[in-house]
Amino acid sequence: MGVEAIVALTYSRLAANQINGEFEAKDKQIEKYVKVVRRLVEPLKEFTIRQIPSGENRRADDFRKLASTCFDHLSKKVLVEVLKERSIDERRVHTLAPAKHTWMTPIVEYLQHGILPDDHEEAKRVRIKAPMYAIMDGVLYRKGFMSPWLKCVEEAKGKEALREAHAIPASAHEEARALIGKIL
Repeated sequence: MGVEAIVALTYSRLAANQINGEFEAKDKQIEKYVKVVRRLVEPLKEFTIRQIPSGENRRADDFRKLASTCFDHLSKKVLVEVLKERSIDERRVHTLAPAKHTWMTPIVEYLQHGILPDDHEEAKRVRIKAPMYAIMDGVLYRKGFMSPWLKCVEEAKGKEALREAHAIPASAHEEARALIGKIL
């Protein structure tokens, strides 16, 4: 997205100092997390992470308290996701080969090269839709109304995202907005 500098604020003094290199990560899993963070921030021109004392950061203190409590008393409007496995563990990923022509092809061709479809009506639709899209690092994104840029995916990847979102166990029946939030 073109970000060049990030200032990260954390409640954890240990995490901040491990990423800064002031503390050594002794646990193998934590060491993996530190390596991932360092690899992710490497292309940035500037990255700073520092610890905010709990007295100065009410929101972080509220999250810390929430994480250490039992979730049974919370109303159904508070969404809590309990991770059953570590996110750092390597998984086998099936890469979907992109189709030659997708719904995105006319928009991408118009944005990159100014090429419109031969069909007059289709060309008109592409010209109208194009301002809502942008190409960043070779990937098509759509402007979101209430969210950041939305990555456009082909139909097979969209269906896979829906399957994954539906496979996550939920304690209550989810409405469309909650499901959309998971997918985003």
